[in-house]
Amino acid sequence: MKGQWIIAATLLLVGCNPQETKLPTISENGVAEIDHFFQGAVERNEIPGVVAVVANKDQILYHRAFGKMDVANDVEMPRDAIFDIASMTKPITSVAVMMLYEEGKLDLDDPIPKYIPSLKGREVIAQFNETDTTFTTKPAEQEITIRQLLSHTSGLGYEFSNHTLNMLAQKTGKGTKDLPLLHEPGSRWTYGLSTRVLGELVEELTGQPFQDYFQARIFDPLGMDDTFYAVPVEKYGRFVTVHERKDGVLSEQPKPAAKDQPVFIVGDAGLRSAAEDYITFLQLLLNRGTLREAKILSAASIDLMTQNQIGELVVEEQPGALPAWSRAFPLGANRDKFGLGFQITASDGENAKQRAKGSYSWSGIFNTHFWVDPENEIAAVILMQVLPFYDAACIRMLQGFEERIYGNLR
Repeated sequence: MKGQWIIAATLLLVGCNPQETKLPTISENGVAEIDHFFQGAVERNEIPGVVAVVANKDQILYHRAFGKMDVANDVEMPRDAIFDIASMTKPITSVAVMMLYEEGKLDLDDPIPKYIPSLKGREVIAQFNETDTTFTTKPAEQEITIRQLLSHTSGLGYEFSNHTLNMLAQKTGKGTKDLPLLHEPGSRWTYGLSTRVLGELVEELTGQPFQDYFQARIFDPLGMDDTFYAVPVEKYGRFVTVHERKDGVLSEQPKPAAKDQPVFIVGDAGLRSAAEDYITFLQLLLNRGTLREAKILSAASIDLMTQNQIGELVVEEQPGALPAWSRAFPLGANRDKFGLGFQITASDGENAKQRAKGSYSWSGIFNTHFWVDPENEIAAVILMQVLPFYDAACIRMLQGFEERIYGNLR
C-alpha cells in the first residue's frame, strides 16, 4: 500500500495522472471485426490479399494477413510478405533530407540549383492548347526551393496524374523531368517528381548513393531488415505479385525470377518493404524522432514535417490521366494541407470513426497506404498490390479498416 501511495504521489508531483500514461489498444471485438472485414473481402474476390497492421508508440496492436500473395501458385499471404511500396518511399527520403537539415548541410529555403545546377532557370507553361497540344513557356519567376520540393509545390508533376504532362510527354518524347513546370514554384500543390530530386540532393550532399545512406542511417538503426530496393534472393519468395483490375476483373501479373526483378532506385519510389518494417518507421514518427535506442530526428524536425507548410494552398485533386495506373486522388483533396513529406488531415473530426485532425499520411501506387494519428497515438499500414491506384475496392478496404480501428479503440 505504501509503495502504491509513493508512485501516485510521484506522478502527481510531476503533473501526471496514472491514467494519462495508458496507451491506446484495440478491443478483442475490434480485432474480430477487422478480421471479418478483410476475410469477407477476400472471399468475395474484392481483393486478392492484404496485410494490415496497427501500432501505438510502443507495441503492435494488430497485425494480420489475408488471402493470397501469389494466386496462380496458391501461396497464402504471410504477415511478413514484402510489397512494392512505391511512393511510400517518399517519406523516407523526406526524413533523410531533414537529417541533413539538422546537420546544417542545407536550409529549407535554399534554391535547389545551389546543389543541382541542372535545375537552374526552369521554364513554366504559360499557355497550353489541349486541342492540338501546342504550348508556350516563360521563365519561372523564382527558383525551386527545397521546402517546395518537400511540400510538392515545386511545379513538377507526373504523367499518370496530370493530363497536360501526359499529352506533352507523348508529343515531345521527353521525360517528365525535362518538361516545363506546370506552374510557378510555390503557387499551387501538384503531386510529382519533387521527391526524386530530393533523392539526388541526398546523394550530392552525402557523396554516396542515397540507398546506402538510407541503409546506414535509417534502416539499420531501426532494425528494418525487410526494406530494400532489390529483394534479396533468399527473401524473394515473400514478394507479392501485382494484380490489375480491368472492367471489374482482377488479372495477376506473373512475378519474374529474382534475378530478373525490375529495380527502380529513385527517391520518390522503388522501395520494397514489409508491414512490420514500415510500422516501425511510423512508430519513429509517432515518438517524434526517437525509437528505442535509435534517434533519427529531433522532435522539432518531426513537428516541421507534420505541420502545414503550404499556407493557404490546399492539396488539389489529381486526375487519373492514365486510367490503367490511377484513378483521381487523394481522399481529402481540396481541403487537406501538406507538410514536408506528408498530407495533413484538415477535417475537424466530425466522424468519431476516422483519424483525427492533424493526422498525416501518404500512399503508394499499388494501393499501399498509411497514416499516423498523433492525437490518438496510433499509426496504421494497409498493404495491397492492385492497380489502378485508388481502385474503388482498395479504397473501401482502407476506409473500412480505419472505421473499424477507431470504432474499437480503447
